[in-house]
Formats: sequence, structure tokens, C-alpha cells
Amino acid sequence: AGFRYFQQMFSDYYFWKVVWNTVVINLYNIAVGFTFTIFFALMLNEMKLRRTKKIAQTAVYLPYFLSWVVFAGLIRAFLDPQTGLINTMITSMGGQEVMFLTDNRYFQTVLVITNTIKEAGYDSILYLAAIAGVNPELYESAMLDGANRYHMIRHITLPRIYPTIAVLLLLRVSKLFASNFEQVFNLYSPMVYDTGDVISTYIYRIGMESSQYSMSTAVNLFASVLGLIILL
Repeated sequence: AGFRYFQQMFSDYYFWKVVWNTVVINLYNIAVGFTFTIFFALMLNEMKLRRTKKIAQTAVYLPYFLSWVVFAGLIRAFLDPQTGLINTMITSMGGQEVMFLTDNRYFQTVLVITNTIKEAGYDSILYLAAIAGVNPELYESAMLDGANRYHMIRHITLPRIYPTIAVLLLLRVSKLFASNFEQVFNLYSPMVYDTGDVISTYIYRIGMESSQYSMSTAVNLFASVLGLIILL
């Protein structure tokens, strides 16, 4: 077939739409989720009460061990327009019900926040492990010099976990053209295709549902090559 399917892919306006959605959601995830995970690990490390720290760690780690099928069901229950906890709180304060999962204005934000809730616990373990390797004498010396906790975080903790941050950021960037199929597939609907349809769900529909296997293979190869280029 030569480059027939690549030409068909590049001439398809909707293909570029799903590429744009994928990149925007992943950049959004890096800006919000990646930053929050670092902040959470730093704050968790500052907790002095061991019991409170363990409870907080367990609460944040728990979602990571749930499958996206189960977690998406919980999200749907929480965001239900009529019976969901979030909309119940909004209406009790005099607001209007928000269609979080069927409104293009909110869907990408829902994807980013729910992904952060689910993945933050695992990533924070890596940062906490890096923080645990910092020489405690550095903190003691800083304290003698009059440094407060903010100064210690900024000038001691952060510089020494930069290598870990860099590695995890590279892994995130390498997935700029990838997408969490399980998450999107279990949360999206045709009403939010405009902002929520990503490369992986697009490949699934044209490959598994429409039986355009050659086209879906071309799209997948294109996304993989772009991911490699971005990583390099």
C-alpha cells in the first residue's frame, strides 16, 4: 500500500484534532499532575506526626491499586448530575448542576484531576525515596545557620531530588503523544469527542470498531515515532 494510509491520515482533519487533544491533555497533566506530585511529596515529608503521615500516605496510595474500570465508576457516581456528591454540594450552595462528563468545557479538566488523584501516590513514593537519601547533616547545618523549613526545602531538598524529577519528567514527555486509553475510554462519550477523543481511543474506534486495521496501524506508528523524537 506504500504511503497510502499515511496520506489518508495526514489529510484527515479529525486526525489532527485527536492529536491536538492528546498533546493538550498530556501538557495539562504535566503542568498540574506532575507539579502537584512533587509538592505533595515535599509536604508529606514535612509531616511530624507519624500516624497522620501514614493515614495521608494510605489515602493517596489507595486509588493507584484500583483499576480504571472501578475508579471510573466511582468518578461517575461522584459527578452524577442528580445524585453525585459534587453536584449536591454545588446545588446546596445555590449553584446549577454541572455536566462534568458531557460538557466539553470541563471534560479535559476532569481527566487531568482524576489522573492526578489516581497516580500521585505512586509517583510520590519515588520522590520520598529520593528525599530519604538526603544527608540529614545538611538540615542540621542549615538549622544552625538560622534557616527555616522553606529555606531547607528550597536549597537542600529540591536540588537533591532534581535527578529524580528529571527522569520522571523525561518519562512524561516521552508519552506526550500517548494517552491513557483505559481512563478516557471509561469516562468519555460522543458528546465530548471534540475535546476528549485522543489518539488511543481514535485507534480503537477505527481499528476494532470500523475494521480499518491498516489505517489504525499507521496512526499508531506515527504516534510512536513522534514519541521517540520528543524523547530524544
